[in-house]
Amino acid sequence: MSDESLPDDARPPYGDARPEHTDALPEYAERVLEVAELIPPGRVMTYGDVAEWLEEGGPRQVGRVMALYGGAVPWWRVVRSDGVLLSGHELRALEHYRTEGTPLKEASKAAEGHVPRLDMKRARWDGGERAQSHT
Repeated sequence: MSDESLPDDARPPYGDARPEHTDALPEYAERVLEVAELIPPGRVMTYGDVAEWLEEGGPRQVGRVMALYGGAVPWWRVVRSDGVLLSGHELRALEHYRTEGTPLKEASKAAEGHVPRLDMKRARWDGGERAQSHT
């Protein structure tokens, strides 16, 4: 994915142009991470859900933000819409899901690695408290 598909304020700086505060997050990234922090334990939102909540960007832009900056928030609560666990982070995510009681669908014996999927019908959070906590 190219940085051109990110909203203007989520693009990393290039060349010699350096922001005054190199530790400052782009505004779009801050907003994505704030939504991730709102998701209750045991619940998830898809990348597309987060973009819809923000009324900006799309699933790829949210995924890019989570890949670059998501380590400090509950990243395991922002997921693919098909419930497949994040490749390369399946076991860490699974540990969080089991600790939080996130609904899972056990993998079939034929599934590679026998890693369960999220039960999206039961785990997906619609942002019910949006009116109270989101402006």
